[in-house]
Parts: sequence; C-alpha cells; structure tokens
Amino acid sequence: MSVVQAVDVSLAFGEHVLFEGIHLSIQRNTRAALTGANGSGKTTLMKILAGLISPDSGEVVRSKDVRISYLPQTGIAHAGNTLYQEMEQAFQHFHQIQDRIDRLCQRMASVKESDPEAMPLLEELHQLQERLDHSGFYHREARISEVLRGLGFSPKDVNRPTEEFSGGWQMRIALAKVLLEDPDVLLLDEPTNYLDIEARSWLENFLSSFSGGVLLVSHDKYFLDVTVTEVYEIFNRKVSRYVGNYSSYEKKREEELRTLLAAYRNQQEEIARQEEFIRRFRYNASKAALVQSRIKQLEKLQRIEVPETLKKIHFQFPPPPPCGKKVLEIETLSKSYGTLNVFSNLSLILEKGEKLVVVGPNGAGKSSLLRILARRDKASSGRVLYGSGIRIGYFSQEQNEELDMSKSVLEEIEKECPTVLFPKIRDMLGAFLFRGNDVYKSISVLSGGERNRLALLKLLLKPANLFILDEPTNHLDLTSKDVLLEALQNFPGTVIFVSHDRYFMDGLATKVLEMRLGDIPRLFVGNYSYYLQKVSDPLTLEPSTSPESTVRLSRSFSSSPLDVSSWEQTKQRKSEIRKVEKKLEEILTRIEVLEGEYHDLEAQLAIPEVYRNGEEVRRIKLELEKNQLERDRLHREWETTEELLQSLLSTLKPVGEGKGLGPG
Repeated sequence: MSVVQAVDVSLAFGEHVLFEGIHLSIQRNTRAALTGANGSGKTTLMKILAGLISPDSGEVVRSKDVRISYLPQTGIAHAGNTLYQEMEQAFQHFHQIQDRIDRLCQRMASVKESDPEAMPLLEELHQLQERLDHSGFYHREARISEVLRGLGFSPKDVNRPTEEFSGGWQMRIALAKVLLEDPDVLLLDEPTNYLDIEARSWLENFLSSFSGGVLLVSHDKYFLDVTVTEVYEIFNRKVSRYVGNYSSYEKKREEELRTLLAAYRNQQEEIARQEEFIRRFRYNASKAALVQSRIKQLEKLQRIEVPETLKKIHFQFPPPPPCGKKVLEIETLSKSYGTLNVFSNLSLILEKGEKLVVVGPNGAGKSSLLRILARRDKASSGRVLYGSGIRIGYFSQEQNEELDMSKSVLEEIEKECPTVLFPKIRDMLGAFLFRGNDVYKSISVLSGGERNRLALLKLLLKPANLFILDEPTNHLDLTSKDVLLEALQNFPGTVIFVSHDRYFMDGLATKVLEMRLGDIPRLFVGNYSYYLQKVSDPLTLEPSTSPESTVRLSRSFSSSPLDVSSWEQTKQRKSEIRKVEKKLEEILTRIEVLEGEYHDLEAQLAIPEVYRNGEEVRRIKLELEKNQLERDRLHREWETTEELLQSLLSTLKPVGEGKGLGPG
C-alpha cells in the first residue's frame, strides 16, 4: 500500500511546463532513485511530495499520520545549539508522543474501568507506547552517537556549537537529523554530496536496514546501484518507472533511446522532405491544393522531442605533448606540519598512461601530496623527479580563482580552446552543464559549483601529459561524469587523482595509493574494487618485489606488526597528540578573543555619534570584515587540526596490536 502517491501532478513556471500528468508511488519498502536531466524538475518534484510546493493540478495523497523527512541539496545552516542538542531536535515528534502518553496516564488514573471512555483511552495508550518502544526513542543517545560517528563526526564534536561547522558539515548535520527522525518516507536530494567514501558506505548500510520508503536523487552511480531497486525518470515532462538498480535502468533506457533517436531521425528527414516540397511549389497555382494538404499534415504531426542532453557527447583532450616512459619518480617523500607527521617514506615510480587514485581518510595528506606533485607545495623531505617533457595540468576546488570574472563562460573557454577543437566548444560546454543561454552568463554571477566546472573544463583544454585532479567530479551530474570518465580513460597521458565517487574510481584507476596519517603509504596494482578486496582480507597482503609497481618501504619498516606499533612509536604519537590538542586550544582561544572584538565593534556601530563620522564608520566596517575573515580562517584551521587529531587517535594502538603488512 502506498504511503505517498502523486496522482496526475502537473506544474509549470509561466509558459515553461516542467512536468505534466505525473504518477508516482512510494511504499514502505520503496528504494527508488529519481533521475532526469538537469532542469527536468527532480528537486521540484521532491518538494511537491514533501508538501513544500503545491502542484498546478493533480494531488499528492498521503496516508493518515504519515511522516515525511526531506533533505534538500544545500542551504541549511544550524546555530544556537550544540551538535548534540541539534540531534535531540530530531526526536521532537517522539517527545510529543511521550507528552501524550503522560496525559493519557493521568486521565486513566481518574477513569473507572466501567467508564465507556476507558477502553478507547487504553487502546490509544497501547498504540502510542508500542510506537515509542519501536522508535528507538529510549535509546536515542546511542542512536545519535551511531549516526554522528557514521557520518564522520568525532566524539569531541558533540559539544561544539553548530555554527562552528562549515557548509559541508552543516549538510551532514542536516542529514543526521533527517535519519534520526525515523520517518515513514525519506526524500533525499543529493545526500552524498558532502560525504567521503567512509560516510557514503555507512549511509548505504543505514538505508539497507531502514524500515521506511526512500526516494533519492544522486549523481553517485555506485551509491545508486547498491541502494535502489527501482528508478523513476523524468523525461519530456513525463515520469517513467523502471524496475531494477541504476545499471539495469541504464541498459533498458539505452535500448529505448536508440529506438527513439532512430524514429526522431526518420521523422526529421520526412519533415525536411515535406518542407522542401512546400517551399518549391508554394506559389504554383496547380499545386496549391497539395501544398495546403502537406502544410496541414505538418501542423497535425505529433513531433518527437529529443532533449539536448540525449545527444551523446564524446570529449577528447588536445593531444598530449610527447614525453618519456617514466613520468615521475618519488623518493622517500615526507610531509609534516610542525611536529605533525602527515606521511613519510613514500617512494614510487609512475609510468606513462597509468591512472593512480589516492585514497585514505580525511587528514591523511591526499590533497597535500597532490599539491606537492603539482609543484604548488613543498615536501618536508625527499624529492620528486619528473621525466623528460612532462607538462602538468592541476585541478583543485580552489582553481576557480583563476577565472576572469569580466568574461562570459563562452569567452573564457574560447580563450583557452585549441583551434582544432573550436567546432566542438558548445558540445564541450554542454558536457559540463553549460547549455543554451548559460554559455553567455558572466562568470561573476556563476555559483561556486559552476565556476569549478568551468575551471575544470578550462584546464582539460590545455595540452598536458600529466593531469593531477583533486575531486574533479564534484558538481558534475551522472552524464557529465560519464563524459569525463570516458575522456580520461582514452587519454594516453597519465592521471593522478583523488575522488569520493566509487564508480569513477573503479572505472579509471589502474593503481591505488592508500594513505593513513603517520603510516607509510601502500600501493596496490589494480582498480578500487581490487584494493577493497585486498584490504578486507589482511592475509592476502604480501610484499611485492617489483619496485616499479609498489611503494618501496623504508629500511626501518619490518613485516612484523610488533615493529609497527613499537613502544617508541606509541610514545612519539602520544607526544604529537598532546601538541595537536594544545594547538586546538590556542585556536579556540583566539576565536573567542576575535568574537569579543567583533561584538565590541558592532556595539560601536550602534552609537549614533559614530555615524556622524563617515571615515570612522568605514574603518569599523573594514575591521569587522577583517575580523570575520580571520575567524572563518581559524574555523577552517580548527576543522583541519581536529581531523588530524582524530586520525592520530585512531592510529594509537597498544603494543602488539598489528596492522596490515607491507604493500599489496
């Protein structure tokens, strides 16, 4: 039985019809994905199902007392509570049930057994108590701890004010609350956007055991494959349902689209033939009746529509400059921040055409390594030797700072595009989600995600034989990810990348470099699935003898787990932990001082006399701006340092408790 059902739902914005006549059903065991091209109305339909938007026609039928929890893509910020207090708000519904139970108990105490209202009161009390017993309300502290830990929060985070968390962590807080609400239906719009691999895996397991219905939008193909059993697609203003996971949907849809495109091409040829006849004989009196007949035929013709997004785009990089077989060689590379050792003794050789993915928890040094290899940062010790003719293309999430804000999207790409690719500029922009009039937008009005996409495309158009890419798939939809993946698979050069997209990693990586804070990195020759298989069974990990395909271990690193967790290393790690904890305290103290100064400056602006002095007002506002920027920087530094601390704590084990041995 459906708990939420859209019946003949339609919605338009002005003359633009978003969808019409939509039918969609969510049951208690539903595990469904909602897919469709950008702008097809996925988020809008989710809001209609959640009751946040009303359709122009049709209705959304909800079962009695059904509870729906909706997670939007972005835009949620929390303040005024600690993290734990914010989580407690997720149980507001159950607090209300508890209050109702208390009132019923008080009422029952004054009602005699023979009273006619006694039985209805007893039945309601029993139903409410059963619902509360099965909700986890009485074990909510453990549930809060489980969900926060699964989504990557540390134990020390629970007492932090929520306003201290950055935008990505704000969305994790929102996701945690939605999951803890234990609704009948979960509507999740891009829940994995701000999650790393570990948190995504935890969410996959959570959804598999969730008792209610789930409808989600995601651009993570692997996540969809392991979580959904049906797919709803918005296409040409209609919704179609496909049974099976996302890969199954893609296969069925590909066959349908082949048929649709063939019919579209045939129809276009027939339309062109009829229009040519009309053009030739429009002014021929003897053919007037025929011309009018064919005009009417064209007017009545039910035209097949093919959205721009269905036109298959193949993206090719400019030919890479010639280079030698050996692309780079890393020799005993180490990186430290003060006394904190992020990684050490990294040695490897990378050859032309190899695709290396760098994996590991937050704070393990993945981005630091990429910056070093891209010559944007310096190592603490060791060196990187580059092969002959190496030309690097580097992308990070801060790359959009290099865009020219005075230009349009199209002008910025035309400036970088090689002449041979000029005819394909619009197709390439379309692959990165700049379609139609979007290409004429000024870069200054683009969102952060749009600027990142443009910066990535701009980089890929520059001839390079070594791409170093830090999270290149962020802000891309499924179609764009496929275009980028295919292009990188066919790229004859070398790629080093970091990603949280399992499908993308599996499809591209030929080697996996695992990094753990303070440990010697390990290299695995194979894709990401092979790496997971190896690390899930430590007995399969055997030292390799090939220096070209493995990380060379330092002489001090023995195959014995007792050597790895030696007493001296434990002592050193504890010393590092104390130093990081001290740094955290210093950062918090500085933040508190700045907050006090900020309030003092705000108080000055409230004094009427100050506004008589324009120069003084400008000075105070400038100080406020500087203060805010410094606090934002310190908050980011606090988060990074806290992540490093948690990584250090996770590696601290008693002597004799071993880890995996050697490279895979």
